[in-house]
Amino acid sequence: MYRNRNSNYPLYEVTEVKNLREMIELNAVRFAGNTAVSYKKDGNVVDVTFSEMKEQVDAFGTALCRLGLGDKHIAIIGENCFGWFYTYLTLLNTKGVVVPIDKELPNNETINILKAAECTAVVFTQSYEKKILEMKDSVHEITHFICLDAPKTKADNFYNAEYLIETGRQFIEEGDTCYISIEPEVEELKQLMFTSGTTGVPKGVMHCQRNLVAVINEAQKYLGITKCALAVLPYHHSYEATCGILTMYHHGMRVCINETLRTFLPNLALYKPTELMLVPLFVENIYRRIWAQAEEKGKAKILRKLIKFSNAMLKIGIDLREKLFGSVREAFGGELLVAICGGAPLKPEQYKFFYSIGITLLNGYGITECSPIVAVNRNEYHREGAVGLPIPCNRVKIKNPNEYGEGEILVNGDNVMLGYYKNPTATAEVFDDGWFCTGDIGKIDKDGFLYVTGRIKNMIVLKSGKNVYPEEIEEALSNIKYIGEVIVSASKDESDIEIALCAEIFPNADMTKEMGKEAIEAEIRKEISAFNEKQPNYKLIKKIIFRDEEFEKTTSKKIKRKYQ
Repeated sequence: MYRNRNSNYPLYEVTEVKNLREMIELNAVRFAGNTAVSYKKDGNVVDVTFSEMKEQVDAFGTALCRLGLGDKHIAIIGENCFGWFYTYLTLLNTKGVVVPIDKELPNNETINILKAAECTAVVFTQSYEKKILEMKDSVHEITHFICLDAPKTKADNFYNAEYLIETGRQFIEEGDTCYISIEPEVEELKQLMFTSGTTGVPKGVMHCQRNLVAVINEAQKYLGITKCALAVLPYHHSYEATCGILTMYHHGMRVCINETLRTFLPNLALYKPTELMLVPLFVENIYRRIWAQAEEKGKAKILRKLIKFSNAMLKIGIDLREKLFGSVREAFGGELLVAICGGAPLKPEQYKFFYSIGITLLNGYGITECSPIVAVNRNEYHREGAVGLPIPCNRVKIKNPNEYGEGEILVNGDNVMLGYYKNPTATAEVFDDGWFCTGDIGKIDKDGFLYVTGRIKNMIVLKSGKNVYPEEIEEALSNIKYIGEVIVSASKDESDIEIALCAEIFPNADMTKEMGKEAIEAEIRKEISAFNEKQPNYKLIKKIIFRDEEFEKTTSKKIKRKYQ
C-alpha cells in the first residue's frame, strides 16, 4: 500500500522507446511469455502473451496492406474487446491513420466524422453491424467493412478480421514484409480523435507518434504502475487509449478487458486488479455503494471508528489498513492499490476515504489535444484538490493570473497535438506563441501542483464585474449528501445581464425515494443557506431550480453545459 510523502521523490525508471513499432518489438522479447491481455470468450478467460500479440498485430497489418489499406484512414467502432485492442496497435503501425469513434454517437454524427476524417475502411464489432448497415449508403467513400467477428452480412466488401489474420500469417510465412518493414515516421499524422467536448462542436485532433510516445515514456516516470489493470473506460477515449492500452502495454502490465458496466463488479472478483483507470462518476458510485452496504448491515458506525483509528496510527508510522479493511477491499477483488482518475475533480471525502482503507486515488489532468496527459498526482506524493504535477514531457504556465493566481492553463511540449485536421483557423485560435491554450482555468501552488478551477467558456461575469467559475461552486455543493447533480449558472435581468447565481439541482435519487420530494428539497434549501453564510456576496446562490430528471450527458458521462 502507498503512503503519502511530505516531499517529492525520485522518478521511476522507464525503458524509453522512440516509436510504437519499437515498443511492440521490445515487449515481445522482454515480456515474451507474460500475459498482455486477458478477455472472456464463450465464458472462459483467454490469455494472450506479448509474443502472441506481436504475431497478431503483424498478421493483421500484413493482411490490411495486401488489401491496399496500409496507408489509408481507418476507423474503429465498437465496445471494448480484444479485437479493438489489437486493431488499435496494428493501425498505429501502418503508414495510415487510425480514427477511434465513440460507438454511442448517433448515426448522423458518426457519418460526419467518417467523412471529415476521410476514412476508407471501418473496423467494427459484430454488435455494431446493424448500425454500419444503416449508415453504409451514406458513406460511399468506405470501401472495406471489417468485422472483428464473423460478419452476418454477405457482401464482397465485408470482411472477417479473424480470417484476414490467418491469411496475413500465411503471407508472412511466405516471406511478405510489407507491414513489418514499415519505417515509423514519428512526426506524421497517425491518429485522429474527435473531441466530444461539453461546450462545443467536435474537432479532429491530430496526433503523431511523437505525441503518444512522449506520454507513454514520461507518465510512467511519475506513476508506479503495478501488475494488473481492469480496462473499464471506453477505448475510443484518448485517456484509455493512450494510458489504458499503450502505456500499460509498454510497461508489461496485464490488461483485463471489462465487457460492460454490469460485468464490472464480477470482473473485479475474477481478475483481482491492482490498478484501475476511472472517471469520478465510477468513484462516486463505488463510494456510495460501500456506505449503503455498511448502513444496511449496521456496520457504518464501526467502519467510521476503524477509519479514525487507522488514520491516527498512520500518523505515527503504523499502517494497519490491510488488516483492518480487508473485507471492504474485497469488493474490488482484494488486490487493488491505486485508481487513477481523470475527467473531473475528485470529491475530498472520497479521496480521503479510499486512502484511509488502503486504495490510493490519484487525480490527473489531461485534454485530448495533449495526448491527453498534462499532469498527474504521484503514488506517494499527492495533494487533495490538485490534479498533480506536470509530467516531464511538457511545461505548464498560467496566463494572466488574477489576484488568486488563477488564469488560463497553457501547455507546451512533445505531447501537444499537431493541430485540428484541415482546420487551420481553429488551430490558430488555440495556440499562443507556441503554447496550447487549454481553455481551462487553474493555478499552480508553491510546490508545483496544478489545480483546475473552471472553464473559460463557463465563466460567469456578474454585473458587479466579479468573475465566477461555476465548477468551483458546483464542487462545493456536490458535497451536500442530498444533491445528486448540480449546475450553477447565471440569472439574468431584462437586459440579459448576469446579475446573480442560480443552482439547478437534481436531488439524490435514493434519498428522494426514502425521504420524499418535499422533504429532500427542504433539506437542500437549508444546506444551501448554510453554504451561503460562508460565501462572499458575489458567490451567493440566490435562486434554486429543482429538476426531476438527471442532466443530459456526453458519452464520457460529463453533464452537457447547455443549461446556462
